[in-house]
Amino acid sequence: MALDVYVGSLTRYYAGVWENLVEKAARERGAQHRVRSARPADAAKSQDRIRPKVIAWRAALAKALGDRLSAPLEWDETATAPWYTHRPGWDGFGSLVLWAAYAEHKALRMPETLPEEWDQDIALTRSTADGFRSRYSHLVRNVEMWLPVAFEITFEGEDVEGRRAVMGSVTTLRRQLADLNAATWKASAADVAAWGQVLAEEGSLEERARFAFAILTALAERAQTERLPMKLDH
Repeated sequence: MALDVYVGSLTRYYAGVWENLVEKAARERGAQHRVRSARPADAAKSQDRIRPKVIAWRAALAKALGDRLSAPLEWDETATAPWYTHRPGWDGFGSLVLWAAYAEHKALRMPETLPEEWDQDIALTRSTADGFRSRYSHLVRNVEMWLPVAFEITFEGEDVEGRRAVMGSVTTLRRQLADLNAATWKASAADVAAWGQVLAEEGSLEERARFAFAILTALAERAQTERLPMKLDH
């Protein structure tokens, strides 16, 4: 199953008025591709119908988080809000998560390639164990949505559609990604940008982790700079 990362308004996301890289490439070739909005002509009406639900959900979430928030929980939910997307894939994302977990459990031997059941890996289970203060909590704790405001916790709650999801902070994720680079690769911005250009079909865990790191770093920067939520799509 593919894994994409979306940055933009949640109104646009839940209306399906966006496309991932594969869909965009297919459209540009004139090939058949999945249309997220079943009736594209009604896209504006669809967003108008969804927007009040997103605003109400956001207000309820801000009230629940209370003084844990460092600033108002607000972002652009209009139809003109920018949006971005990229595809790290599950292999890339899982490799990055394990790279982070092994970075804080150095006594454990990291696998050369991503295990099939990587979410059960011993380093990851230690990083997510109750009571363990992970340096990379907003990456390793099964977060599906990052909000554009600073806070330290991750938490599970209902998303706009009422589905349970773990949420974190864009600001904290970006800082933790920078900390991970400083603790392991010590790569320059130019190096990181180059990592995101090509993903080897049969890459090692580290190669795949670098690819996903470049994608998440770039999108987290967009999300923080433009104050937009960031979400996994699968």
